[in-house]
Amino acid sequence: MKLPTKELIQELSSVNIGSCISVYMPTHRTHPGNIQDPIRYQNILKQLESSLLEKYAESEIKAYLAPFENLKDDRDFWNHNLDGLAVFSSGEIFETVSLPLPVAELMVVAESFHTKPMRQYLQTEDRFQILGLTLTEMRFFEGNRFSVSEIELGEDIPRTIEEALGSELTEKHTTVASYGGVGGESGNMHHGHGAKKDETDKDSERFFRIVAETAYEKFSKPSGLPLILAALPEHRNLFRKVNKNPFLLTEGIDLNPDALSADRLRTMAWEVMEPEYDQRLKNWSEKVAQAIADQKGSDLIGDIVAAATSGRVETLLLEKDRIIPGKIVDAANGLIETGPLSDPETDDLLDDIGELVEKFGGKVLVLPPEKMSLESGAAAIFRY
Repeated sequence: MKLPTKELIQELSSVNIGSCISVYMPTHRTHPGNIQDPIRYQNILKQLESSLLEKYAESEIKAYLAPFENLKDDRDFWNHNLDGLAVFSSGEIFETVSLPLPVAELMVVAESFHTKPMRQYLQTEDRFQILGLTLTEMRFFEGNRFSVSEIELGEDIPRTIEEALGSELTEKHTTVASYGGVGGESGNMHHGHGAKKDETDKDSERFFRIVAETAYEKFSKPSGLPLILAALPEHRNLFRKVNKNPFLLTEGIDLNPDALSADRLRTMAWEVMEPEYDQRLKNWSEKVAQAIADQKGSDLIGDIVAAATSGRVETLLLEKDRIIPGKIVDAANGLIETGPLSDPETDDLLDDIGELVEKFGGKVLVLPPEKMSLESGAAAIFRY
């Protein structure tokens, strides 16, 4: 099963042959919640069959449903989900995607795949990364307010001080001991004297410098996400001394990351991230209002469609979970046609607009309903 990525979304967005079936549903990570997931899935398949009957003969529907049916009794599949599931099927394409955030139950049959819920994960402003750091090891995590998952490091990324410094590592001349701290947290204490301790301190600084460069080049720079440091206070101070990563937030988690459960790490990271998140949303709201006032933006769907088609949309804001059933009938003039989402020729207009904007290199952001004061569910800032 895949995770949502920009590359996967682009691949799915390029498919527009025949009927494209998109299914979304909430799932559970653990027992006993995941027992209900396959039952919910079977109910969705019944709804899917009803939708397909509006356009196709019963004999054709069996071919469409066959790959979906194969998942029903796959026990291993249902035991290894995250918070949401997306399934895409069209012709020879059949993809299952595990989503690290809850999604609303949704089934869409249209001329293209419905990718907005997946894009929402990549486009929401509540995402962040975490660098877990000790004197001898680093770990990376990515998540949002709902969940945090550890990132598997590639072979080209040094995880430990031994891997980072290699032959340049000072000969081991200290004893490392772990001592319990407040609340069961633990830290490493080095026993050394004089010059030997100085050499160990130099090793730590060199290791942290490599960690800082790796965090920026491999994670922060490609993703553009805020970075939260989780480390003991004395380690945090040394890291900030060598850090040049502009994505590192001022506040951090002053505890040994190895002593924190995934849920506690998520909770503490969100406490750091939430003020940053609120400020980001406020900034975007102000930018959109100013753009509309200067006639360099709009919250009218027709205007946005016309601008998106010609590549004029610089930034598009969409309301999370908002769906406007319909299709674009004359993109150049911004003409749209609404209709029921159960119609196989009808998709979500907001989803289609988002794909258009990304096609021309525009930025798409998904905001929660309480942060979108516009009735249309969308607003755009134009390039010109």
